[in-house]
Amino acid sequence: MKKFIILSIILLNCLGCIAGSSELSKQATAFYSDNNQVKTMDLILQINEKDRKAQDWLLLGNVMADSLKMEDAAYMYKKAIEKDKKCYRAYYNLGNYYFDHGRFAEALENYSKAYKLSPENPYICYNLGCAALKLGDLNKAKLYFYKAVMFDSNVPEFHYNLAYVYKKLNKEKLAQPYLDNYNKLMENR
Repeated sequence: MKKFIILSIILLNCLGCIAGSSELSKQATAFYSDNNQVKTMDLILQINEKDRKAQDWLLLGNVMADSLKMEDAAYMYKKAIEKDKKCYRAYYNLGNYYFDHGRFAEALENYSKAYKLSPENPYICYNLGCAALKLGDLNKAKLYFYKAVMFDSNVPEFHYNLAYVYKKLNKEKLAQPYLDNYNKLMENR
């Protein structure tokens, strides 16, 4: 009987920790949404490392990136991916880290993983296009810029980069409508 009571107490404590972790995580997300990075960090650091979910690591990474601690941010994004291989935001943010550090092949690789998980996200498509452009693959860049425009035609930069790629491919006539769209969108900003 003593063993049963002790095991029950341990189980209840563990369930309390899990529920507590979940609540801390929700609160941290709310504080991050309110741009309160100090409170976000404080709450997530209260969660035991092994109990942190991918979202917790992602938020830690974002807080680090917002604080310009980019190496720490990359580490947190990798931890998020370890926790959940389907965390497309972690791949996307890690891709941004690599892109910003001139590591375009690694950026492309991470954006590609994010794209597989969220293929209709225009910003993932756009960043895939930017990485492909940096690597000199104009056809791949064109494809992804085109997809970005198709998923969200209200972002001027999508149109501009697609026009740029068409010009680099010596296809002025195809570039012009996208350049016109870019100019219209910029007028309305």
